[in-house]
Amino acid sequence: MEHAIETLLTGGERLEILLVDDGSKDNTAQIADDYEQRYPEIVRALHQENGGHGKAVTTGLHAATGFFVKVVDSDDWVDENALREILDFLEKESLKKDAVDMLISNFIYDKQGVKHKKAMEYSSFLPTDRVFSWDEVHFPLGKYLLMHSVIYRRDVVVGQAQLELPHHTFYVDNLYVFEPLRYVKNIYYLDVNFYHYFIGRDDQSVNEQVMIGRIDQQLKVNRLMINFYAKNEAQLDPALANYMFRYLEIITTVSSILLLKDGSKESLRKKTALWNYIKRKDTHLYRELRWGLFGTGVNLPWKLGRKTALGVYKLARKMYGFN
Repeated sequence: MEHAIETLLTGGERLEILLVDDGSKDNTAQIADDYEQRYPEIVRALHQENGGHGKAVTTGLHAATGFFVKVVDSDDWVDENALREILDFLEKESLKKDAVDMLISNFIYDKQGVKHKKAMEYSSFLPTDRVFSWDEVHFPLGKYLLMHSVIYRRDVVVGQAQLELPHHTFYVDNLYVFEPLRYVKNIYYLDVNFYHYFIGRDDQSVNEQVMIGRIDQQLKVNRLMINFYAKNEAQLDPALANYMFRYLEIITTVSSILLLKDGSKESLRKKTALWNYIKRKDTHLYRELRWGLFGTGVNLPWKLGRKTALGVYKLARKMYGFN
């Protein structure tokens, strides 16, 4: 956490840093208060009863006063040189009447124990150095926007989307980069390696075994995404609808494969229940997901299905970034 804060402090008074203490049982609260006392013009410490990652993010969004907002998890950090470039751009945008709704930048998979870190960059798929819309977004299989990639104009996520993330739930970052997109019209991509996403710890939420243990929370987020897409698809720009469908497809694939990996009768029942839920919610969406590449792979019967699912799993694992 202190490392994350120190990298953000290099931005000086050009930004505000909100430290949300979500009822932590360690010395997080004291660290947050200490930073607020040392940097009162920059840092604010916010304390609340434990509500999980979603509540912490929602609290920070509503307390923010900046024109743009960015979520930085406590075990991640930002590149200091890239931060200056990001702030230069955002300051200029904040003076415009038609400021961009979303800024995209690169992030680094900073995997523990790996010498050569993988950068998730978008220069081959997005226009650079100009504003663009969803019509020009053509991500190939395996390229998606994670929370680490995006900075929103605050009014988009708080005012228009009125985003309220569920409490006591992991994996809500998928909702963060899904629901507000309906209100994102103008996009800009800065080709800089800004965010360092730290992965590889055994207790991390994206660790495969941890995800299986928290599968009900993954399924909860998956269903919320299904609900949102089914409700809003008709109002979406066609290019955006296609992107959101592909993102929903990979999340549903991850849910299905984790249940197959566990293999218990209860997990297989939950997998069937998930697909039946999609069918009840939106038959067109069900058909598109069920007979797509991933849906077919995770729904084939018996040994062929399991073998195909494991192949799909390797691809989904690479896309989704869990370890």
